[in-house]
Amino acid sequence: MSRIRILPEHVANRIAAGEVVERPASVVKELVENAIDAGAKSVRVETESGGKRMIRVIDDGHGMSHDDALLAFERHATSKLRTSDDLLSISTLGFRGEALPSIAAVARLLLETCAEEEVERSGGQEAGKKLKEEDERSNAEAQSAQRSAEETKGPDAGLKPGATDEIRRQEAGGADENHRLEAGVTGAGTRIEFAGGKLVSVKPVGMPPGTTVSVADLFYCVPARRKFLKSETTELGHIASLVTHYALAHPDRQFFLKTPTQEIIDCAPVGTLAERVYQLFGKAALDELLEVAPASAAFRAAITEPALEAEEEAATLTVRGFVSRPEVQRPNRNGTYIFVNRRLIRDRLILHAVNEAYRNIIPPGVFPVVLLFLELPCEEVDVNVHPSKIEVRFRRPQFVHDFTRDTVRQALSRARPVPVFPTTGQSTTGASQTPASKEAGYTAPMNAAEAAAGANGVPRAVIPSAAAGAALHESFQLSGEPQRPEPQRLHFQPGAEIPFGAAPQQFTEQFRESAAQQLDESWPSTGAESIVDLKPLGQVNSSFIVAVNGEGLWIVDQHVAHERVLFERHLRARREGAVNGQRMLMPLVTELSPRQIVIFEQIAEELRANGFEVETMGPRSVAIQAAPAGVSADDTEKLLRQILDGIERENQAISMESLQAKIAASTACHAAIKVNMPLDQQKMEWLLGELAKTECPMSCPHGRPVVLRYTLREIEKAFKRI
Repeated sequence: MSRIRILPEHVANRIAAGEVVERPASVVKELVENAIDAGAKSVRVETESGGKRMIRVIDDGHGMSHDDALLAFERHATSKLRTSDDLLSISTLGFRGEALPSIAAVARLLLETCAEEEVERSGGQEAGKKLKEEDERSNAEAQSAQRSAEETKGPDAGLKPGATDEIRRQEAGGADENHRLEAGVTGAGTRIEFAGGKLVSVKPVGMPPGTTVSVADLFYCVPARRKFLKSETTELGHIASLVTHYALAHPDRQFFLKTPTQEIIDCAPVGTLAERVYQLFGKAALDELLEVAPASAAFRAAITEPALEAEEEAATLTVRGFVSRPEVQRPNRNGTYIFVNRRLIRDRLILHAVNEAYRNIIPPGVFPVVLLFLELPCEEVDVNVHPSKIEVRFRRPQFVHDFTRDTVRQALSRARPVPVFPTTGQSTTGASQTPASKEAGYTAPMNAAEAAAGANGVPRAVIPSAAAGAALHESFQLSGEPQRPEPQRLHFQPGAEIPFGAAPQQFTEQFRESAAQQLDESWPSTGAESIVDLKPLGQVNSSFIVAVNGEGLWIVDQHVAHERVLFERHLRARREGAVNGQRMLMPLVTELSPRQIVIFEQIAEELRANGFEVETMGPRSVAIQAAPAGVSADDTEKLLRQILDGIERENQAISMESLQAKIAASTACHAAIKVNMPLDQQKMEWLLGELAKTECPMSCPHGRPVVLRYTLREIEKAFKRI
């Protein structure tokens, strides 16, 4: 006897349902995706008991004809694919043709659908609506009686034993058809009912164009699966989160979610993503977000990836959305929404890119609020890698990762707040690290600071001569100007009146312009203009520059400030051409690990363009004959190993732009001035002036803060003046 057998169809359907239907939210996901693919402008979701008792999804899409509606319940029946080549460029949310048969296998499903051409053929929508109302009244009692019979005798109760499907359909729909003939109205749509994977009835129905799918008693025929469902509140929360995702992805469509006792989501179509965020989360949440302006770039191959093909050269990636300000933090990732071609995904690559963008900006263990949309050609992403289609695979993953990280980081750099001193109530002893320093990623030096400390344990400040700092005393005052009343949040300029009978669009447009202007003016500037007029007073521990300007007191980390200056200078020179190096008196021979040798051979040309001159001397030995200018001979070997190890940690999948930035950052770190290095007044002024000329003066290339600010208001509060 053979041990291998073909499973019955109903068993195979339940196995497939186990992959597709995990909980009520899975049903909502599949039905909402079908509605969106059908071109629906309005999607309405109704649930009872967290979706366990009933789920109904109503849309106004193009609907299905009678034959298509029956065929939709066959395994792998879909209108979205024709050939295997279509799998390489999927543009729809669904494509496998498994949703309806899988749901019908584990629940009671009622499908009512009507195609637009069927409505026109039957005499218009008014007749359909009239018949729809009559059908609802007549079917309510029949459905209740049938459910009671099925609970006692099974899903086929009320039908003759041994009858074929065609006879069953005729018997189930005969009485209803006579009612339609008496009413003088011709049915325009199709009504199909399944129970536990078995076809119960097929009837004509009158209804407007669109589709209504009702799913009742989920997992009623699979009691073991039903036991794994959570509470009604938990399941409803998953459904609400899912509808929120798709409402964010499609602001031009209407979404509605309700239960018998409340309306959870009611979003009318809007023109912008910001308006949809306002509808779903409110004004306070919108104010906490920074807009990631749409940024596009052509695809580029990483140094270890195959060259771009001809059709890829014109492909572009666009990233847009919103991210939270650094001071807005969440204890989990529930505020992270990532969409690829408007498909909600959970992708570790994009999550890592976001984490890298926020690295050293927010402390570890907390997460930002992220709403990102990635738009790229369908050929560049494979969505057929997960049963629930929540994971994707990119054709050029490193480029997608780097471009997403850089786009988010650029948005953050424009609004990153200046780190401030800890205020009252926080410990300032040297034995513990303050929350501000932890958040900034700074760890106080131990041996050097203690060696430079005086007898009382406090480092002595190095003050320049009185002549050099005489001009500073007049401009630095502890008492600031009297407080001014805060301007109103939204201000409308005089003379911008709108006639009473004006269209609503005029009000909306004026509100957007005024709100945007006030938001731009209300947030303080944190760029180079904030430090352009800094005047140095001296050094603390020969490591930190103390400076002042009209905003207050500043402390600048001289090492990372010089690192930022050298980084941008090196990167600018590399992108304009090759970087000049300095030859060493004697070649430095060093041994590399086998993996470092492999990476070195791949990036040897880029190293040469960045000022290195390294020659292979043996199977594992190389001779360093030149290094970038400013790097000491003692640091040259360490710098080379740091570059090679850094690429190894990135799994070698790194773009040329990222490689150049890594080399520039490592080189700048080794060439910058160090801590415990005294600087005279002229050098401090030069460093602060060069820092103000950089594009991102508030953080070093590795993400650490460059400056700390103690505003005049904080100083006055500390002295109890206000």
